[in-house]
Amino acid sequence: MTRATAAVRQLRRQAGEAVFLRVAGPDGARNRERIHGAPGPRWFGPGRPVRQVHGDASMFIGGLAALLLQSLHPLAMAAVAAHSGYRGDPWGRLQRTSTFLAVTTFGTSADATAAVDRVREVHARIRGRTADGMPYRADDPELLTWVHVAEAYCFLRAHQRYGRHPLSPSGRDAYLADTARVARALGAERPPEDERELALRMAAYRPSLRPTAASRDTARFLLTDPPLPGAARLPYALLAAAAVELLPPWARAAVRPGPAHVVAWIPAPAARAGGHAVTWALRWALPPAPGRSG
Repeated sequence: MTRATAAVRQLRRQAGEAVFLRVAGPDGARNRERIHGAPGPRWFGPGRPVRQVHGDASMFIGGLAALLLQSLHPLAMAAVAAHSGYRGDPWGRLQRTSTFLAVTTFGTSADATAAVDRVREVHARIRGRTADGMPYRADDPELLTWVHVAEAYCFLRAHQRYGRHPLSPSGRDAYLADTARVARALGAERPPEDERELALRMAAYRPSLRPTAASRDTARFLLTDPPLPGAARLPYALLAAAAVELLPPWARAAVRPGPAHVVAWIPAPAARAGGHAVTWALRWALPPAPGRSG
């Protein structure tokens, strides 16, 4: 092995460990081993599309896009702003979310059920009112369905654009049927199970969606002031621009930061090119899950 090859491998290992630690947290390695290695039946078998989508680096872009889109529902945004602690512990929230997705996608049925039960217990305690007095509760089936619809839309759209192996039309419907199982377990109401249903539900929620002071504050935090070291700012700006460009035009206009920030002036072709570059780099750096190659 040449020194140059060894240096590249060392760089790859260090970069992958740094990203994995941020996303999965200090217990990530142990959780990962259990999720993928524990014996027992799974909700989704090895060939299911949900595994392909949720295991791909395109989820970094899809996840950020989903947060931005979800924030445009005033009741959902009020609940997040008041109870999620995303500002005080953004990495902790990301790690909890990524672990939940991993457990329900790849883990044993028993672990997936336990993860869903824990989330439902938390949701049952969250109640409040928006700034203009509208009541909300986190276990409201309509809000849970919106959160799911926004995630399914963004995760699937990101995979089709940036994923290693985009899904066929039947594969996309199968992905939505897979994710609907998790959504129903969480308490969502009639989650879409194919692309036609997804489009209809997005259209049905559209009149309820609008920017608020809280959603604008969230967009500024996610797009212009993320808790990242200086060296990570440029790659993150490319990822953020790709996430914004992934949204429907009306949502893109609602979350786009002011003209002083780099994300605001990256044109769509450059945002897509940056998205491909970032997902390639993440795919290169991150090690494959146990039992997988590549």
